[in-house]
Amino acid sequence: MRILHTNRTVSGTERERPTRGAAIAAAEAALDDGTLFEDLSRAIACRTESQRSDSRSSLVAYLTELVAPYLEDMGFSCRIIEHSHAKGPFLVARRQEHESLPTIMCYGHGDVVEGLEGWREGLTPWRLTAADGRWYGRGVADNKGQHYLNMTAMRAVLETRGYLGFNSVFLIETGEEVGSPGLRQMCAENKDLLRADILVASDGPRISADRPTIYLGARGAISFKLSIDARSSTYHSGNWGGLLSNPALQLAHGLSSVASATGQIRIPEWLPPEIPEAVREALRECVVSDDEQSPKIDSRWGEPGLSAAEKVYGWTSFEVLAFEAGRPGSPMNAVPASAFAVCQLRFVVGVDEDRILPALREHLDRCGLDMIQVSQTDDEVFHATRLDPGDPWVGWVRESLERSIGKPVVVLPNVGASLPNDIFSDLLNMRTIWIPHSYPAAANHGVNEHVPTSVVREGLRGMAGLYWDLGEGRGLPAIATNERRI
Repeated sequence: MRILHTNRTVSGTERERPTRGAAIAAAEAALDDGTLFEDLSRAIACRTESQRSDSRSSLVAYLTELVAPYLEDMGFSCRIIEHSHAKGPFLVARRQEHESLPTIMCYGHGDVVEGLEGWREGLTPWRLTAADGRWYGRGVADNKGQHYLNMTAMRAVLETRGYLGFNSVFLIETGEEVGSPGLRQMCAENKDLLRADILVASDGPRISADRPTIYLGARGAISFKLSIDARSSTYHSGNWGGLLSNPALQLAHGLSSVASATGQIRIPEWLPPEIPEAVREALRECVVSDDEQSPKIDSRWGEPGLSAAEKVYGWTSFEVLAFEAGRPGSPMNAVPASAFAVCQLRFVVGVDEDRILPALREHLDRCGLDMIQVSQTDDEVFHATRLDPGDPWVGWVRESLERSIGKPVVVLPNVGASLPNDIFSDLLNMRTIWIPHSYPAAANHGVNEHVPTSVVREGLRGMAGLYWDLGEGRGLPAIATNERRI
């Protein structure tokens, strides 16, 4: 498959006097004239389902036939990197204008979750469809649409001004939806190739559809399995009930000892010592998504005394993802032989992740539940990260976005979900600022995944203005070692 990108012409006046407004208008034109829709349509049609064993050819094609040619047209040098630990390849693309200029990294992932059946009539996961003021398709929000939007905005600046005014590196992986295997090792082995001063990337949701958002890190995440294997066989509940231990009941007691009936965590080591004042201040006016499509928040759930924003962005949450005993689809009159639950902990900076599972083991033993086995799943452990909201780069980026979009921008110290952000902040030692182009009700991992075109438009305006300002360098904060993490 070969993609031809149509470069929009710029008027003679704009060529003579390129302006910030002209760059923003060029980015918006890509939405209005269908250019972005056409580019993204080809991306959505590529079935990059990394959870499937037969997806490798599509993962390769996405990078080599779609993204790399797009970036090469913009003057980037592209390199495909394979790694033995990875699900699929990585694309690293660099545009080097001058060694004295700052280097901005953009990250994205080309893989998606499975398409699933049950999309509403007229929609399919593999065809980008415009309807009801939205674009529908698998990956339009997570994450193809987000990095294509950034590439489009950067191209608009390049075509308007003739140069960026900064160096740029794009890193696109193809295994994020299965835990980013190999990403850490690949970055560690290619630090010079990935050398950059600051990450300005896009993934995850805004706080709501109409509220542009910046976030500065991510909660950590660890998944684990609790299981009881009491015996090799089930036994008749009439003959043996009351004589044999019931693994389902025992496991239920174990789960209820970990968290209360209202979700309050009972293992102190899982909780941060406090919410830093800078984080509380950033979250003070923050309202968690109130979109019509979002579920109603259970106000009594979670840690008492915290606001909804503090619960999801400043605290730890414990979830039971699956629980099974016996034969749920066809119950028998029998005492089950075993039971298991798959659980997940999302935690913030301040929690010692090395103590999470040992603390759980000690807690269960204290409760007399030593029959419950604890084992970590094969899922990647994500580490908690957070850039100080008071870092001067945060204010500079926020001001640039507000000037372009014409709205206040919400600053979150970290997103509630988890990302491999520590690879950029700790391993590659750069500040990390995320500007999402999605929203909480986008149905990322379900049917009818979509993004409102209003979010696309604001994203194009914001990113084009930001790239323009980065190239101008006016008022740009000094770039030094990332020391302002909290």
